[in-house]
Amino acid sequence: MSNAQTSPRPDPAGTDERRYVLTLGCPDRTGIVAAISGFLAEIGGWITEAAYHSDPTSGWFFTRQAVRADSVALNVEQVRERFAAVADGLGPETEWRLTDTGTEKSAVLLVSRDSHCLSDLLSRAARGEFPAAIRAVVGNHRDLQPLAEHYGVPFHHVPFPSAADGTPEERAAAKTAAFGRLREIVDAYRPDAVVLARFMQILPPELCEAWAGRAINIHHSFLPSFVGARPYHQAFERGVKLIGATCHYVTADLDAGPIIEQDVIRINHDYSAADMVRQGRDIETLVLARGARWHLEDRVLVHGRKTVVFA
Repeated sequence: MSNAQTSPRPDPAGTDERRYVLTLGCPDRTGIVAAISGFLAEIGGWITEAAYHSDPTSGWFFTRQAVRADSVALNVEQVRERFAAVADGLGPETEWRLTDTGTEKSAVLLVSRDSHCLSDLLSRAARGEFPAAIRAVVGNHRDLQPLAEHYGVPFHHVPFPSAADGTPEERAAAKTAAFGRLREIVDAYRPDAVVLARFMQILPPELCEAWAGRAINIHHSFLPSFVGARPYHQAFERGVKLIGATCHYVTADLDAGPIIEQDVIRINHDYSAADMVRQGRDIETLVLARGARWHLEDRVLVHGRKTVVFA
């Protein structure tokens, strides 16, 4: 089956009604769509959105289905219980989840000193254009505390050691303690997304594992071309004609997690490194906002090192 997506059915009431959203991935075979659509019809589900993708390389099938919650005489837990039998029938490798858009999602943002990504996400949330409540901002510097507080969002300061602080052993111990404190703060909010909005700290493997599938980073480069620090300067030295940004899930492999979204801007030989940084900030805000939104709307399915995004 080729990649296909139906258009959402117009809402008769003119409002954005509550929906149950089913996402599923499993080894491909005949009968998957029939099993899912038959189940949804059986419970009276009014499908408002349906997307499918069959990957011939991996042999896997992926789908995202949204149904009007008011068309189903079951709560989300009851739907989960009944669909479990359908999922079992699709094979033991099947991965699926069912969410209720009536349950508010939440996010915690991690920042350093650059304000552009934080400012963009906070303003989107204030305008009702971000599909989650931003519960807190955590920064390793206090520079962005006034910005968070302007939007009424709690700010937590977790200082990290600098290169001039003590011996290497003391810095390592202080960094471990800082990440421990960071984890305590974030986990207390139980967020659906941990957004590294230019946090500029490399998460240790244990945090990558604890926040797997929830930690989202914006890398100020079009990965995998320029990884690590100062990618715009790397790009300037190579004389590139396109610069971009990459939103990806965080893994223990630096800047190598599954990619959610990317975009680019064309530049030319007249651009300085500073010009590229300035232009790059614009594209970073857009790419991070899209990636975070699609994650929070359950539009991203991860399979191995790749994603399927039903945007």
